[in-house]
Amino acid sequence: MSKYSLPGHSRSTVTKSQKLSIAGVATLGAAALAFSLVPGNSEATTQAAGDVSPVAFSAGTDAQQAVHASVSKQQSNADKQAKDAAEKASAEKKKADEAKKRADEAAAKKKAEDERKAKEAASRAAARKPVYANNLDGWIRQSLDIMKAKGIPGTYEGLHRNIIRESSGNPNAVNGWDINAINGTPSIGLLQVIQPTFNAYHVDGTSTNIYDPVANITAAANYAADRYGSMDNVNGAY
Repeated sequence: MSKYSLPGHSRSTVTKSQKLSIAGVATLGAAALAFSLVPGNSEATTQAAGDVSPVAFSAGTDAQQAVHASVSKQQSNADKQAKDAAEKASAEKKKADEAKKRADEAAAKKKAEDERKAKEAASRAAARKPVYANNLDGWIRQSLDIMKAKGIPGTYEGLHRNIIRESSGNPNAVNGWDINAINGTPSIGLLQVIQPTFNAYHVDGTSTNIYDPVANITAAANYAADRYGSMDNVNGAY
């Protein structure tokens, strides 16, 4: 072989040592590149994770706050409704109590007014109550008032006429000689009534004493109305 080599050939020739050196340098470079990239990527990953956590926490907090606000609003509305209902019930009760009070007062007022009117009417009736003279005229007039109230017919003239004929107006007159006397039941009083007839035709509200002039006249008039239609129709012994 020639001692000398062509220049181009010598430049292109690479020894085994050179190849190993180049490989080592490449390896070191790759490692360095990898090392430099790894921290950067780890930091980015960590940062990204760090960025996600607060967002998730913030979203959860907002939801809780929204729920709490909704519950609070509902509770507030419920409290307001309950308060409004209580106030309405109280107002209605107050209104009902006032109406009852007015009704009670009106009823009490009416009762007092009715009692007052009743007393006044009784007082007027008492004031208007007739006073009858204690004589034949008074006895006849009182009997006529009772007869009118009881629906017994008769007039002043009819009563007076028969009284004068029977007893001459003597309330204590007793017939001791007629058939009734003979039979043990003498005719007694203004209209000469026997005791059985007086008992049978006695008018409520009058004395049960046959000698009482008003009771005697009224019972006799009641008997005459039953037998003759009225004492006015009697013109003799009856």
